[in-house]
Amino acid sequence: MNINLTMNNNYFEVIRGGTNTTFQDEGRDNLYHIGIPFSGAMDRRNFYLGNKLVNNNLNAPIIEFAYQGPCLKYTGDKLNIAITGDVVFKIKKKDMELDGNCYESYQLESGDEINIISTNKSVYGYLAVGAEIDINYQWKSCSINTRAKIGSNNGNKLTEEQKFSLFNFNTDQNKKKINYINTKIENLRIIKGTNFDYFSEEGVQNFFSKKFIISKLSDRMGMRLEGPKIENIVNSNIKSEGLVKGVIQVPADGNPIIMLSDHGTIGGYPKIGVVASVDYDRLVQISPGSKIKFQEIELSDAETLFKLYEMETQNLLSQIK
Repeated sequence: MNINLTMNNNYFEVIRGGTNTTFQDEGRDNLYHIGIPFSGAMDRRNFYLGNKLVNNNLNAPIIEFAYQGPCLKYTGDKLNIAITGDVVFKIKKKDMELDGNCYESYQLESGDEINIISTNKSVYGYLAVGAEIDINYQWKSCSINTRAKIGSNNGNKLTEEQKFSLFNFNTDQNKKKINYINTKIENLRIIKGTNFDYFSEEGVQNFFSKKFIISKLSDRMGMRLEGPKIENIVNSNIKSEGLVKGVIQVPADGNPIIMLSDHGTIGGYPKIGVVASVDYDRLVQISPGSKIKFQEIELSDAETLFKLYEMETQNLLSQIK
């Protein structure tokens, strides 16, 4: 099955689809009112760095993968690619096989294969290609939400034997590189949620003093946590209201759920807090089985920290020339 009906002489063939391989960009704005989630790349910083390394527009479609990535065979003219995240991958050429380094561009020739073996103690990685990917857009975005069947590729992840074409290759194919190490996080900074006073004193104390384990039942929609129960003393079900990325809902069983990029637009569970945007990129990279802890900060501090994080991201991008 091809992504689009028309094929040209420059394309990738999917040899192995990987665990959850999708096309992503920045996502969809201003559609919450009709029930369309934001979606978009889970880890924005690695998304931007990938595109910059191959001289793309920063919002160009990128291939996002989780855990085991895809194996892709390339046919066509010389093409620059780059992989970001904490990823183990190999590039198979006609006469050799290279161990790839993240945050470094490589030039593919016709017949080369990229084998993205796995992420390393993290969840998401990104493959950027120095050309436009011939895919469909829906509501001005290519981002795939597999639960809602929204986005390019009919809202489905990539699977074996699919092909997708490339066009408008970037003229600057010089090698680019940046020294960057993904930092891990255990203490997540949050601001109080709109229903913070729904929870008992003991429940709040447990929330901030105890550690939680990330459940295997986590995906692009939400991260389920296991640990001490957060007691609700008012009502475990409320009138459904709007949700934001990073909000922490607590259903009747007392186990928090952090809503992620493909979350629903409304929810009916009380909200104890919201993860500060400065920590979101690192939050999504925490693998199941890991432990996390919450730390309360004020809204003004969250805003300042996020501005500093964005400045740091811009500084990293400016180093890639």
